[in-house]
Order: sequence, then C-alpha cells, then structure tokens
Amino acid sequence: MRSRLLLLALLALAQPALAADDDSRVRLSAPGLLGKKGPQQAPDVKAPPQAWPRLDPGAFLCRTEDDLSRLAARQAGDPVDGPVNCQVIRVATAIQIVRRGGPGRTEVRGTNTPNISGWTNAWLPERAPSPH
Repeated sequence: MRSRLLLLALLALAQPALAADDDSRVRLSAPGLLGKKGPQQAPDVKAPPQAWPRLDPGAFLCRTEDDLSRLAARQAGDPVDGPVNCQVIRVATAIQIVRRGGPGRTEVRGTNTPNISGWTNAWLPERAPSPH
C-alpha cells in the first residue's frame, strides 16, 4: 500500500514534466531537464581549390594529333579514313600542358594519372577562368 502511494505521488509530480502532443510524441517540458540548445549549424568548410589546368567532363582526349584531326573531320561531317582513337573525359582531370599546336590543339599529360596523355581540342587558357 505504501509503495502504491509513493508511486502515485511520483506520477503526480512527473505529470507536468511529461506531456503528449496531438501526434502522441512524448516531450519533456520541465525546464532544465535536457537544457536548451540553439539551432545547430554546419561548420564553414572551404572548397578545395580546383586544379588548373584541367580537362573537364565532356572534353575529348585523343591518342595522337592525327586522331584529333580525324575527330575534328568526323565532327564536321567529313569522311574519315581509319579509326578515331579518342576518349571522352568523365571526371575533371588535372593535366600538364606539354605543348600547344594552336587554340584547339594541345598536347597534354595527366599530373596524377600517368596513363592519361594525348591531344585535346579543349580550350585551355594560360590562367584559370575566374569563378564568377
């Protein structure tokens, strides 16, 4: 009997601290039980600098300068003799410019990926384009 009275007294005291919302979620409303925290914000994280020069996704990389010439002819709709050994770059790839043969003709080599080397028609200015 005494334990029942003690239990009822504890429930009566705890009732204001525990209240149910309309959607039946239990919330603690007694001040100081959980402490109040302000809104959580993610920390500021600066984006890493973009590699430059680089080949962006969609750029063509051809094995030889002749392959690049055949690619240009095929894209213009001209007949092409032989296969065109070129690939499309799928992810931004840091490169090193080996030499320039004109605005649409540049020999490149991958800086972090040694298996990437060849010729591209991608526009590669001396300086990185500004972000804005």
